[in-house]
Amino acid sequence: MTDLNEMSLAELKALQKDVLRAIDSFEKRRKAQAVSALENAAKEMGFSLAELLGQQAGRRRSVAMPKYANPADPSDTWSGRGRQPHWFRDALAAGRS
Repeated sequence: MTDLNEMSLAELKALQKDVLRAIDSFEKRRKAQAVSALENAAKEMGFSLAELLGQQAGRRRSVAMPKYANPADPSDTWSGRGRQPHWFRDALAAGRS
């Protein structure tokens, strides 16, 4: 076993980071195992885990077709959803429609 009193500060901090990373990885693996076990048990009974928890499947949005194209580069498009691209915002500021 390593004597912590003989380690430098840099070595102790590196060890601390490794331990925190290992703990996080362990917790993620345990959660994944638990979810898998619950899904298998629900499937054996003819249900999905989401049905048993009263959750509905997420609403899926269709892929939006591009509505606007960058005049300088027509392959650079924007659908009108989400944040405005810089080229679109600059064109509006310049008075273009």
